[in-house]
Amino acid sequence: MNYTNKLIVKPGTKVRLNQFDPASHGHGDAAQEAGQELEAVKAKIGALQRQMYGDNQHSLLIVLQGLDAAGKDGVCWHVISGMDPQGCKVQGFKAPTAAEAAHDFLWRIHPHAPGKGEVAVFNRSHYEDVLVTRVHKLIPRKVWERRYDLINEWERLLAFENGTTILKFCLVVSKEEQLKRFAERLDDPNRQWKISDSDYKEREFFDDYLDAFDEALERTSTAHAPWFTIPCDHKWFRNLAVANIVADALEAMNLQYPKPTVDLDQIRREYHAAATQEVELSGKHKKS
Repeated sequence: MNYTNKLIVKPGTKVRLNQFDPASHGHGDAAQEAGQELEAVKAKIGALQRQMYGDNQHSLLIVLQGLDAAGKDGVCWHVISGMDPQGCKVQGFKAPTAAEAAHDFLWRIHPHAPGKGEVAVFNRSHYEDVLVTRVHKLIPRKVWERRYDLINEWERLLAFENGTTILKFCLVVSKEEQLKRFAERLDDPNRQWKISDSDYKEREFFDDYLDAFDEALERTSTAHAPWFTIPCDHKWFRNLAVANIVADALEAMNLQYPKPTVDLDQIRREYHAAATQEVELSGKHKKS
Protein backbone atom coordinates (compact mmCIF):
# COMPACT_ATOMS: atom_id res chain seq x y z
CA MET A 1 0.00 0.00 0.00
CA ASN A 2 1.18 3.51 -0.81
CA TYR A 3 0.23 5.12 2.50
CA THR A 4 1.25 8.61 1.42
CA ASN A 5 -1.05 8.71 -1.62
CA LYS A 6 -3.84 6.77 0.07
CA LEU A 7 -4.16 8.87 3.22
CA ILE A 8 -3.16 12.37 2.14
CA VAL A 9 -5.74 15.16 2.19
CA LYS A 10 -5.15 16.81 -1.16
CA PRO A 11 -5.55 20.60 -1.26
CA GLY A 12 -9.16 21.53 -1.97
CA THR A 13 -10.55 18.19 -0.79
CA LYS A 14 -13.80 18.23 1.17
CA VAL A 15 -13.30 16.42 4.49
CA ARG A 16 -16.08 14.61 6.35
CA LEU A 17 -14.59 12.72 9.26
CA ASN A 18 -18.04 11.55 10.40
CA GLN A 19 -18.03 9.42 7.22
CA PHE A 20 -14.43 8.26 7.69
CA ASP A 21 -13.83 4.69 8.89
CA PRO A 22 -11.33 4.74 11.80
CA ALA A 23 -11.19 0.92 11.72
CA SER A 24 -10.10 0.62 8.08
CA HIS A 25 -6.67 -0.76 7.30
CA GLY A 26 -6.80 -2.57 3.94
CA HIS A 27 -4.38 -5.24 5.12
CA GLY A 28 -6.65 -8.28 5.44
CA ASP A 29 -5.35 -10.30 8.39
CA ALA A 30 -1.89 -8.78 8.26
CA ALA A 31 -1.84 -7.54 11.88
CA GLN A 32 0.61 -10.27 12.88
CA GLU A 33 3.04 -9.27 10.14
CA ALA A 34 2.77 -5.57 10.93
CA GLY A 35 5.23 -5.75 13.84
CA GLN A 36 8.06 -6.99 11.64
CA GLU A 37 7.23 -4.52 8.90
CA LEU A 38 7.15 -1.65 11.39
CA GLU A 39 10.59 -2.55 12.75
CA ALA A 40 12.00 -2.57 9.21
CA VAL A 41 10.48 0.84 8.43
CA LYS A 42 11.72 2.25 11.76
CA ALA A 43 15.25 1.08 10.91
CA LYS A 44 14.98 2.91 7.58
CA ILE A 45 13.68 6.04 9.34
CA GLY A 46 16.55 5.93 11.82
CA ALA A 47 19.18 5.65 9.09
CA LEU A 48 17.63 8.44 7.02
CA GLN A 49 17.21 10.71 10.03
CA ARG A 50 20.89 10.32 10.99
CA GLN A 51 21.75 11.16 7.39
CA MET A 52 19.56 14.27 7.59
CA TYR A 53 21.32 15.27 10.81
CA GLY A 54 24.69 14.97 9.08
CA ASP A 55 23.50 16.64 5.88
CA ASN A 56 22.27 19.65 7.89
CA GLN A 57 20.33 21.07 4.95
CA HIS A 58 16.78 19.88 5.69
CA SER A 59 14.44 19.76 8.66
CA LEU A 60 11.26 17.84 9.40
CA LEU A 61 8.21 18.91 11.40
CA ILE A 62 5.72 16.19 12.37
CA VAL A 63 2.38 17.39 13.77
CA LEU A 64 0.22 14.92 15.71
CA GLN A 65 -3.39 15.93 16.33
CA GLY A 66 -6.34 13.82 17.40
CA LEU A 67 -8.97 13.29 20.02
CA ASP A 68 -8.09 11.77 23.39
CA ALA A 69 -6.90 8.14 23.12
CA ALA A 70 -6.35 8.37 19.36
CA GLY A 71 -2.68 7.53 19.92
CA LYS A 72 -0.50 10.63 19.80
CA ASP A 73 1.69 9.25 22.59
CA GLY A 74 1.56 5.82 20.98
CA VAL A 75 3.00 7.17 17.73
CA CYS A 76 5.82 8.77 19.70
CA TRP A 77 6.58 5.49 21.48
CA HIS A 78 6.30 3.18 18.50
CA VAL A 79 7.40 5.30 15.53
CA ILE A 80 9.38 8.34 16.65
CA SER A 81 11.39 6.14 19.03
CA GLY A 82 13.20 4.83 15.94
CA MET A 83 14.97 8.17 15.58
CA ASP A 84 18.24 9.25 17.17
CA PRO A 85 17.32 11.60 20.06
CA GLN A 86 20.40 13.68 19.25
CA GLY A 87 18.53 15.14 16.27
CA CYS A 88 14.90 14.73 17.32
CA LYS A 89 12.72 16.42 19.91
CA VAL A 90 9.10 15.81 20.92
CA GLN A 91 7.26 18.88 22.18
CA GLY A 92 3.84 18.74 23.80
CA PHE A 93 1.46 21.70 23.92
CA LYS A 94 -1.09 21.89 26.71
CA ALA A 95 -3.40 24.78 27.62
CA PRO A 96 -1.42 28.04 27.32
CA THR A 97 0.08 29.58 30.43
CA ALA A 98 -0.79 33.13 31.41
CA ALA A 99 2.41 34.39 29.76
CA GLU A 100 1.68 32.45 26.56
CA ALA A 101 -1.93 33.64 26.45
CA ALA A 102 -0.71 37.24 26.65
CA HIS A 103 1.02 36.84 23.26
CA ASP A 104 -0.19 35.86 19.81
CA PHE A 105 -1.12 32.19 19.53
CA LEU A 106 1.98 31.27 17.50
CA TRP A 107 4.39 32.90 19.95
CA ARG A 108 4.81 29.74 22.01
CA ILE A 109 5.01 27.51 18.95
CA HIS A 110 7.72 29.09 16.82
CA PRO A 111 10.69 28.50 19.18
CA HIS A 112 10.10 24.75 18.85
CA ALA A 113 10.25 24.65 15.05
CA PRO A 114 13.10 22.42 13.87
CA GLY A 115 16.42 23.86 12.80
CA LYS A 116 18.39 22.45 9.89
CA GLY A 117 19.22 18.79 10.42
CA GLU A 118 16.55 18.43 13.10
CA VAL A 119 13.21 16.67 13.52
CA ALA A 120 10.55 18.30 15.70
CA VAL A 121 7.44 16.37 16.71
CA PHE A 122 4.47 18.35 18.02
CA ASN A 123 2.24 16.28 20.30
CA ARG A 124 -0.74 18.61 19.90
CA SER A 125 0.19 21.88 18.26
CA HIS A 126 -0.85 25.30 16.97
CA TYR A 127 -4.00 23.58 15.69
CA GLU A 128 -5.36 23.51 19.23
CA ASP A 129 -6.08 27.19 18.61
CA VAL A 130 -8.62 26.41 15.88
CA LEU A 131 -9.98 23.27 17.56
CA VAL A 132 -10.38 23.62 21.32
CA THR A 133 -10.93 27.38 21.14
CA ARG A 134 -13.64 26.86 18.52
CA VAL A 135 -15.43 23.92 20.15
CA HIS A 136 -15.55 25.55 23.58
CA LYS A 137 -16.20 29.05 22.21
CA LEU A 138 -13.19 30.48 24.06
CA ILE A 139 -12.72 33.18 21.44
CA PRO A 140 -15.02 34.82 18.87
CA ARG A 141 -15.54 33.12 15.52
CA LYS A 142 -13.93 36.00 13.64
CA VAL A 143 -10.72 35.41 15.65
CA TRP A 144 -10.32 31.67 15.08
CA GLU A 145 -11.36 31.97 11.44
CA ARG A 146 -8.45 34.38 10.79
CA ARG A 147 -6.06 31.85 12.26
CA TYR A 148 -6.28 29.46 9.31
CA ASP A 149 -4.57 32.03 7.09
CA LEU A 150 -2.01 32.83 9.79
CA ILE A 151 -1.21 29.12 10.21
CA ASN A 152 -0.82 28.72 6.45
CA GLU A 153 1.56 31.66 6.29
CA TRP A 154 3.62 30.37 9.22
CA GLU A 155 3.93 26.91 7.68
CA ARG A 156 4.83 28.51 4.34
CA LEU A 157 7.60 30.42 6.13
CA LEU A 158 9.03 27.20 7.55
CA ALA A 159 8.79 25.35 4.25
CA PHE A 160 10.17 27.97 1.88
CA GLU A 161 12.53 29.96 4.10
CA ASN A 162 14.04 27.11 6.12
CA GLY A 163 13.53 24.06 3.90
CA THR A 164 11.29 22.35 6.43
CA THR A 165 9.24 19.35 5.32
CA ILE A 166 5.92 19.40 7.20
CA LEU A 167 3.79 16.30 7.80
CA LYS A 168 0.52 16.71 9.70
CA PHE A 169 -1.31 13.65 10.99
CA CYS A 170 -4.96 13.72 12.01
CA LEU A 171 -5.35 10.60 14.13
CA VAL A 172 -8.97 9.47 13.90
CA VAL A 173 -10.43 7.12 16.51
CA SER A 174 -14.05 6.03 16.74
CA LYS A 175 -16.18 7.01 19.70
CA GLU A 176 -16.59 3.32 20.63
CA GLU A 177 -12.87 2.59 20.50
CA GLN A 178 -12.11 5.72 22.50
CA LEU A 179 -14.41 4.56 25.30
CA LYS A 180 -12.81 1.11 25.23
CA ARG A 181 -9.35 2.64 25.61
CA PHE A 182 -10.52 4.80 28.51
CA ALA A 183 -11.68 1.59 30.24
CA GLU A 184 -8.32 -0.08 29.59
CA ARG A 185 -6.56 2.85 31.23
CA LEU A 186 -8.68 2.42 34.35
CA ASP A 187 -7.60 -1.23 34.60
CA ASP A 188 -3.91 -0.68 33.83
CA PRO A 189 -1.82 0.84 36.67
CA ASN A 190 0.88 1.73 34.15
CA ARG A 191 -1.53 3.96 32.23
CA GLN A 192 -3.74 5.36 34.97
CA TRP A 193 -1.58 8.48 35.08
CA LYS A 194 -3.02 9.40 31.68
CA ILE A 195 -6.58 9.60 33.01
CA SER A 196 -7.97 13.14 33.06
CA ASP A 197 -11.08 14.72 34.56
CA SER A 198 -11.87 16.02 31.09
CA ASP A 199 -11.84 12.64 29.33
CA TYR A 200 -15.57 11.98 29.58
CA LYS A 201 -16.61 15.63 29.52
CA GLU A 202 -14.85 16.11 26.18
CA ARG A 203 -16.73 13.13 24.73
CA GLU A 204 -19.85 15.28 24.80
CA PHE A 205 -18.18 17.40 22.11
CA PHE A 206 -16.97 14.48 19.97
CA ASP A 207 -19.02 15.46 16.91
CA ASP A 208 -18.16 19.14 17.35
CA TYR A 209 -14.47 18.24 17.26
CA LEU A 210 -14.97 16.26 14.06
CA ASP A 211 -16.58 19.34 12.48
CA ALA A 212 -13.68 21.49 13.67
CA PHE A 213 -11.16 19.03 12.26
CA ASP A 214 -13.04 18.97 8.95
CA GLU A 215 -12.61 22.68 8.42
CA ALA A 216 -9.03 22.77 9.72
CA LEU A 217 -7.98 20.04 7.29
CA GLU A 218 -9.82 21.63 4.38
CA ARG A 219 -8.39 25.09 5.04
CA THR A 220 -4.79 24.15 5.86
CA SER A 221 -3.83 21.03 3.88
CA THR A 222 -1.41 22.42 1.31
CA ALA A 223 1.16 21.01 -1.09
CA HIS A 224 4.00 22.09 1.25
CA ALA A 225 2.23 21.13 4.52
CA PRO A 226 -0.22 18.30 3.83
CA TRP A 227 -2.56 16.61 6.27
CA PHE A 228 -2.94 12.83 6.43
CA THR A 229 -6.04 11.20 7.93
CA ILE A 230 -4.93 8.11 9.85
CA PRO A 231 -7.42 5.40 10.91
CA CYS A 232 -6.52 4.64 14.54
CA ASP A 233 -8.88 1.96 15.83
CA HIS A 234 -6.14 -0.56 14.99
CA LYS A 235 -2.98 0.67 16.69
CA TRP A 236 -0.71 -1.49 14.55
CA PHE A 237 -2.07 0.09 11.36
CA ARG A 238 -1.83 3.61 12.80
CA ASN A 239 1.85 3.11 13.60
CA LEU A 240 2.62 1.45 10.29
CA ALA A 241 0.88 4.15 8.26
CA VAL A 242 2.62 7.05 10.04
CA ALA A 243 6.01 5.31 9.85
CA ASN A 244 5.72 4.70 6.10
CA ILE A 245 4.66 8.28 5.37
CA VAL A 246 7.59 9.63 7.42
CA ALA A 247 10.00 7.27 5.63
CA ASP A 248 8.67 8.38 2.23
CA ALA A 249 9.19 12.04 3.14
CA LEU A 250 12.75 11.46 4.32
CA GLU A 251 13.60 9.48 1.18
CA ALA A 252 12.24 12.29 -0.99
CA MET A 253 14.82 14.68 0.48
CA ASN A 254 17.62 12.87 -1.45
CA LEU A 255 19.83 13.08 1.60
CA GLN A 256 23.60 12.76 1.42
CA TYR A 257 26.25 12.81 4.08
CA PRO A 258 28.47 15.88 3.63
CA LYS A 259 31.97 15.45 2.23
CA PRO A 260 34.78 15.44 4.82
CA THR A 261 36.25 18.85 5.54
CA VAL A 262 39.73 17.41 6.25
CA ASP A 263 42.41 15.72 4.14
CA LEU A 264 41.65 12.05 4.78
CA ASP A 265 45.04 10.89 3.46
CA GLN A 266 46.78 13.20 5.92
CA ILE A 267 44.56 12.01 8.77
CA ARG A 268 45.36 8.36 7.87
CA ARG A 269 49.09 9.12 7.94
CA GLU A 270 48.72 10.76 11.34
CA TYR A 271 46.68 7.80 12.58
CA HIS A 272 49.28 5.25 11.43
CA ALA A 273 52.09 7.32 12.93
CA ALA A 274 50.26 7.52 16.27
CA ALA A 275 49.41 3.79 16.20
CA THR A 276 53.03 2.87 15.42
CA GLN A 277 54.25 5.06 18.26
CA GLU A 278 51.79 3.41 20.64
CA VAL A 279 53.06 -0.06 19.68
CA GLU A 280 56.69 0.97 20.14
CA LEU A 281 55.98 2.52 23.54
CA SER A 282 54.02 -0.55 24.60
CA GLY A 283 56.95 -2.80 23.64
CA LYS A 284 59.42 -0.69 25.63
CA HIS A 285 57.19 -0.85 28.73
CA LYS A 286 56.99 -4.62 28.50
CA LYS A 287 60.78 -4.97 28.25
CA SER A 288 61.29 -2.71 31.23
